[in-house]
This record gives sequence, structure tokens and C-alpha cells, in this order.
Amino acid sequence: MRIKNITWTDPKLQILTLPLLVVLFLFFLIPFGMTVMLSFQITKYYQVVWSWDLTTWKDVFTHSYYWVIMARTLKMAMICVVLCVSLSLPVAYALVNRIPSMENHVKILIVFAFLADAILKTFGWVLFFDRSGVLNGFLEMLGFGPAASDILFTPTAAIIGMVYNLLPYTIFTIYLSMARIDRDLIAAAYDSGASKFRTFWEITLPLSKPGLLAGAVLVFVLGLGAFLEPKIMGGGTAPLAAELIRQTFETRVNWPLGASLTILVIGIGALTLIFFGYLLIKLTKLQENTT
Repeated sequence: MRIKNITWTDPKLQILTLPLLVVLFLFFLIPFGMTVMLSFQITKYYQVVWSWDLTTWKDVFTHSYYWVIMARTLKMAMICVVLCVSLSLPVAYALVNRIPSMENHVKILIVFAFLADAILKTFGWVLFFDRSGVLNGFLEMLGFGPAASDILFTPTAAIIGMVYNLLPYTIFTIYLSMARIDRDLIAAAYDSGASKFRTFWEITLPLSKPGLLAGAVLVFVLGLGAFLEPKIMGGGTAPLAAELIRQTFETRVNWPLGASLTILVIGIGALTLIFFGYLLIKLTKLQENTT
């Protein structure tokens, strides 16, 4: 059976994508355009003054406080990427190669992790790390004394919550990439006398890079906008960009400044997507050439 090549000039494809374009226009492009317009205004006495100048942007670029929080946000997002990828690699590898009989059960558990409410999962960690919670109760049984662990309301607790909620993204993308690898390549490597580690390092890992990169980008972008975990588990001790934007809009009632900070975070995320998207395309083409 011949498969017809479909291009964007096909009227059927244009009709099918029209609802998506309408939703994109109404719920992203228009609000984003309004945010851009708002960033060129100023606030006086808690009221927006339509001045159409760069006063708000000068405020953003001249105050180091905002850039300290942006740098902290980037740092936390990168830490989440490293931890999520490091933890997902062995899980995905085991699903594909070690425990195929339990593959469906584990995938169902991962899907449940997606569907479970993030607030419930985060508060579960609060109960676990609380001074009178499960962890300290267990440590006290071992003789470490009451409240031996004081992780809650620290950046470390925020990182744990973020990694826990974002981990399914990297597991799925890396797993899907590994599952597409031709088993004959693995078998040929073993027949040639390659060890399991060398086979993983020289065949499995390089061919899994598209999924690894896609998962890393997802985690990084979602980490940039993390609000729940730093607020609840971090206790506001090290606010990130999302908390800064919330405070700017709600507490300070400075909408132009909040709009400018929002555009700054979106810009960082967009540049990251463009850069890693380019790398992903290159890696995908390289993989197709090698296979």
C-alpha cells in the first residue's frame, strides 16, 4: 500500500489544523501580545499608566534582585534536569531490557503519577519531611533523636518535590527512544564480544539521545515555571521566578513589571526550546543515517 505524502498545502490538513490555530491564537498569541503591550507601561498609585516607554524594562535590567532570582531559577531547573535524566536512564533501560514482564505495570504506575494531583503529591512530601512526620519518626526509632531531619522548607526540599513531579516526563521520553532501538544492533554488539556496559555506552545511549534531549527540555521549561514545590516545600526561603511574578502582580500590584518578568521567563524558555530543538533535529537525522 502506497502512503501519500501530506504537505501543509493540502486543504484537508489545513482544515484539520484550523481549530488548533484558533485555540493558539485566542489563548496564547492574544494574551502574549497584551502582556508585551503592558510591559511598556508604568504603575503609579497602583494604577497602570499607559506611557509607552522603557521605564519598566530599565527597572528590570538595573535591579540585581530580579537577576538573582532568575539565576536561582535557572540553577534549580538545571539541577532538576540533571537529577531527572540520571534517575530516568536506569529506569527506562530496565523497562526495555531487564524487566519486560513488568513493563506494562510500571508504565501504568507512571501514568498514575501523571494523573495524580500535584498538590496532593506535594503535600504528601510535606507530611513525610515534617518535623513530626514519617522520616523523623523513623530516624527517632533508629536512635537519632527527635526532629533529626530538618529538610522541609529548604531549597533541597523544593528540588525533591520538583524532581518527583517532573520525573515521569524524562522516564517516558527516554523509554520511548530506547524502545525504538533495533534489537539486532544490540545482539550484534554482544556477538562481537562487547560487554553490557560497552554496548550501553556505544549503542544504547547514543541512540537514546533524542528522547533524552526531549525529556531534558521538557523538565527544564517546566522547571522554569515551577511555583508549587518551591512555595510549599521550600517555604518561600528561596523564591523562584514564578513566585516573583505572583508577588509582583498580586502584592505589589505592579502589572507592567510583572508582564516584563513574565516575558523574560518566556524568552529564556523559548531560546532553550529553539537551541535544543535544533540539537534534537540534528541527532534525529544522525540516528536515521546510522540505522
